[in-house]
Amino acid sequence: MLIHELLAEGVTRSFEFFPPKSDEESATLFSTIATLQPLEPSFVSVTYRGGRESRQRTFDLVERIQSADHITAMAHLICVGHRRDEMSEILRHYLDAGVTNIMALGGDVPDDPDLVASDFAHASDLVALAREIGGFSIGVAAHPEGHPRSPSLASDRDFLARKLEQADFAVTQFFFRADEWVSLVDDLARRGVTKPVVPGIMPVTALSSIDRMAAMGAAVPADVVARLQAADERGGKEAVREAGIAAASELCRDLLAAGAPGLHFYTLNRSQSSREIWSQLWP
Repeated sequence: MLIHELLAEGVTRSFEFFPPKSDEESATLFSTIATLQPLEPSFVSVTYRGGRESRQRTFDLVERIQSADHITAMAHLICVGHRRDEMSEILRHYLDAGVTNIMALGGDVPDDPDLVASDFAHASDLVALAREIGGFSIGVAAHPEGHPRSPSLASDRDFLARKLEQADFAVTQFFFRADEWVSLVDDLARRGVTKPVVPGIMPVTALSSIDRMAAMGAAVPADVVARLQAADERGGKEAVREAGIAAASELCRDLLAAGAPGLHFYTLNRSQSSREIWSQLWP
């Protein structure tokens, strides 16, 4: 199904994976998909880092999930390093395979300057091309704290609003306070945009993750850090993991109470944390 149609029907529950690079990673991923399948996810998404090899891995995984696992899947696409005719071919290839949901992203600028050449300046240019070809439900990224490269939060909101005028929905970067999502949605509404914005969820299950999450653009709040540190002093790594799951579950409840159209779980290709949060929300 088209994801914007699923969102129109009610609250969605979805998961994100990345393509495996080895047989071992493949085994882990498909074990994860098998354990999540009984939860009847609304859809799943598959990331894409760029480059022909990564693109093919994303395509193969999305196609397999839809055809073999019978789950609606969304493919990530990035602007960096792509020409318009090449991207048109990629999009039509997805349509031919029955993949009609895409996430249009700008992508990180690679270190190799030879790979930067692109006909697309922003994700909105990719959205426009997909809309021109037709047949897709198109998602875009949203950042509750603002994109790291945006000069200000206000300009970030302006740009997101323009993207969502063409796209069908947004999925956010992970964050840790429900009021950040509420503020984002309210800012968009003041700009005349009311399309669904699905919050992205990633629990903090280890103290070592705190700095990494901050580097990814979503700093863990001080009170959450203190909660995890207290859990570590009380019971070590397992207590930290349990405290992180509890904090993420509370965030999800607050988001649903605030009217979130769905929840999107960043799984890191493993299922345990997502299943535990799920069981607390929908026992």
